[in-house]
Amino acid sequence: MSLLIGTAHAAGAPAPQGGGMEMVIMLLVFGLVFYFMIYRPQAKRVKEHKGLMAALSKGDEVLTQGGLVGKIVKVSDEKDFIVINIAEGTEVTVQKASINAVLPKGTMKNL
Repeated sequence: MSLLIGTAHAAGAPAPQGGGMEMVIMLLVFGLVFYFMIYRPQAKRVKEHKGLMAALSKGDEVLTQGGLVGKIVKVSDEKDFIVINIAEGTEVTVQKASINAVLPKGTMKNL
């Protein structure tokens, strides 16, 4: 009968269970990696951009996210909009949040 039915073997000792500390340490490491590689740099960029928007004033030369370069003509404090002069007689109203960078004075003349 041993041809048709395999011989039963006793199961070995069960694998040792890992303690909960390894899981906690691994989650803590993932949390630290997430904080230092993702959250902290993004929060720093947001803080710098808010500082940039607060410092905008009339006469600054700016670059928008859409690629427009112009000089600020009017800053509206109660609203989040500014008016930019991109060429002689051409003014565009954009949101403050769309300002990507403040350029050094005289940049528009060198373009």
